[in-house]
Amino acid sequence: MIPRIKSMKPLDGYKLYVVFDDGRGVLYDVKDDIEHLPGYEDLKTIQGLFAQARLDQSRTCVFWNENIDLASDMIYEYGKEVE
Repeated sequence: MIPRIKSMKPLDGYKLYVVFDDGRGVLYDVKDDIEHLPGYEDLKTIQGLFAQARLDQSRTCVFWNENIDLASDMIYEYGKEVE
């Protein structure tokens, strides 16, 4: 089952704070993605773009534009759990 995102907030340092429907909260560091995935460098080079993170209608994807998105299952699996 694909985890659904209840809430999401972009933070300083290219981190996302995400809470899932099951109550699990994680911090996901997007810096590695920016350094290693084509197209993600725009999050660093276009001023203010990272702060414009949005949730898609299905609540299974965080996206910034038509080229940059991040699936909820990746955030759920690789995010660092926080209380």
